[in-house]
Amino acid sequence: MTFHLRLAGDNNVAQPALTMPEREIHKYSRGHVLVVSGPVLKTGASRLAARAALAVGAGLVTLVGDRSALQEHAAHVTAIMLREFDPGHDPLDERVKAVAIGPGAGVTPVTQHNVLRLLQSSIPIVLDADALTVFSENNHILFNALKSLDVMTPHKGEFARLFPDLADEEVIPAALAAARRAGCVVLLKGPHTVIADPSGKWAVNKHASPWLATAGSGDILTGLICGLLAQGVNSFDAAAIAAWLHGDIGVRAGPGLTADAMPEFIPLVLQGCLQED
Repeated sequence: MTFHLRLAGDNNVAQPALTMPEREIHKYSRGHVLVVSGPVLKTGASRLAARAALAVGAGLVTLVGDRSALQEHAAHVTAIMLREFDPGHDPLDERVKAVAIGPGAGVTPVTQHNVLRLLQSSIPIVLDADALTVFSENNHILFNALKSLDVMTPHKGEFARLFPDLADEEVIPAALAAARRAGCVVLLKGPHTVIADPSGKWAVNKHASPWLATAGSGDILTGLICGLLAQGVNSFDAAAIAAWLHGDIGVRAGPGLTADAMPEFIPLVLQGCLQED
C-alpha cells in the first residue's frame, strides 16, 4: 500500500492517492509502530493514537507502558499489542519504524527523559501534547535533540509555549520559522493546519470540519502520522497526508463525532483515496 501526497494551488493539500499493496506484502513489511502509553487512568489518548496507526495501515502496533497502564489497555484492545516499558532496556528493535509519544503521557520528568531517550534513535518520532509541553521551560534541550525526520504536532497553545516569540505571527511564516528552529517537521494545528519542514517546504490543509473539535481528535491525528511513517512515507508527506485524512473523517462523520468513533471512519476515508488498477 502506497500513499502519495498531492498539492493543489497555493500549496493546499488535496486528496491523497492510495495504491493497492502488493500481493506478497506481510505485516512486518507494513511497519511496526510503537506508542508510548500514558499512566494508569490516563491511557485513553495513547490508545486512540494506537488505534489510528493500525487502521491507517501499519502492520503492527504496540503500546508500551508500565504494568498498571497495560492492564487498563488490555480491557480495551485486541489487535494492538502490549509491552511493559523496562527502564533498563531500549524499547526499540530493528522492526520498529516509527514511534509516537505525548498523548496522555503527563508533564513529568519521566516524560522528558523518555522523549530524549527516544530521539536518540534513527527512526522518526512523532511528538504531541505532553511531549511538547514538558519542554516549555527548556525548549532548547528539545530542539537540540530533534532530527529532520521527526514530527511535532502542536496546537496553538502548545506552539506558544515552545515558540513564544512566534505565537502572534501569521501561521505560515510562524510554522516555517518553527521548523527551521526545531530542525524537524512542524504541523501547526488549527482551522487551516500548516505543515512546514526545515528546508522551507510548506503546505496547508483546509479540508476539515468543525466537528473535529472534540477531545481526543488530536491523538487520532498523531496516530495517523505515525502509521504513515511506519509504512515508509517521508515525514513531511506523512504529516500533510494525515492532516487531510483526519479532516476527511470530520467531513464524513459530521455532528456527534467523538474521538472514540473516529478510527471506524478511517477505512471509508482510505477507500475514497484508493486508485484502482
